[in-house]
Amino acid sequence: MVQKEFTITNQNGLHTRPGNDFVKTAKQFSCAITLTKNGIAVDGKSLLKIMKSNIVKGDTILLTCDGEDEVQALEAMGSFLASLNE
Repeated sequence: MVQKEFTITNQNGLHTRPGNDFVKTAKQFSCAITLTKNGIAVDGKSLLKIMKSNIVKGDTILLTCDGEDEVQALEAMGSFLASLNE
């Protein structure tokens, strides 16, 4: 299992469009991908669960990847979150 914290800088947070792009990218990996905000973890491959998390600008989230391709997934998902500037 690998983890890294990210602070959301996108003005609109992880709303529908970037959330959908996040899920599409996450589904390319076989490992489990989880986003944790305020101690509540959600499946990073579920747009509905991400939307229910209400991840907004300034939130710090913990990205966790656990499985065979966890390192590659953390790099890709981390790059996605770091470049989120809509």
